[in-house]
Amino acid sequence: MNYLEAILLGLLQGLTEFLPVSSSGHLVLAQSFLNIKQPGVTFEVMVHFGTLMSIIRVFRKDLCSLFRSFKSKMEERKFLVLLIIGSIPTGLMGILLQSFFIGIFDKPLIVGFMLLITGFIVLAISRVNINTKTIKNMNIWDAVVIGIFQGIAIIPGITRSGSTILGALCRGLNRDTAIRYSFLLALPAIAGATILELRNLLKFVESPEFFFPNVLAMLTAFFSGILAITVFINLLKRGKFHYIAYYCWFLGILTVLYSFS
Repeated sequence: MNYLEAILLGLLQGLTEFLPVSSSGHLVLAQSFLNIKQPGVTFEVMVHFGTLMSIIRVFRKDLCSLFRSFKSKMEERKFLVLLIIGSIPTGLMGILLQSFFIGIFDKPLIVGFMLLITGFIVLAISRVNINTKTIKNMNIWDAVVIGIFQGIAIIPGITRSGSTILGALCRGLNRDTAIRYSFLLALPAIAGATILELRNLLKFVESPEFFFPNVLAMLTAFFSGILAITVFINLLKRGKFHYIAYYCWFLGILTVLYSFS
């Protein structure tokens, strides 16, 4: 992978991580189209780490409020606990099904079919009625269900942000709470995946031809991720998700047809 390809893939990751179109699915398709071969999923983890940092940058006030008010405010304490609980199903699914998930990261045909499913997920988000449940009304089972939705989204082609927000809306959360919980729930999931790949990341340091392009891609994902979060929130509040559903269906059908050709 050269530096231009690193920038393109990092840009693709950052822009698609927070729009409900599946960043991992786009990375699989882009690497297949560009004929880029990366060992394991280390590259995917690094660019996801870049977008993790963009979440921290955009939601830094929320994070500071969580930790600063942990002892004094019951609601913030409950929110943090629910984030931990929601991370457990995702972590268990990631560890127990790791070999399965890794095995499908180089199969564009699967990505194509999953993108078709993502289109319906995105459309469902815009059709769910306005809910009123906030953090005060959330319970353990809400967190568990949303965590399972996030675990399923490890499959490339399934949108993580769209899945968790749909899960939250189906559990009755209002849109603002669903957005906040969805984005912050990504932090432990991405951090956990990064830790699991730490051994391979250290190997990359010893190989400059792999290390520097990956770092460049990670930085590109960070900056483009900040932009994508803003666009995502605006689209969700304005109810314009059906356009994204059409895009997912178009790309999914195109991918399936190309895989069979």
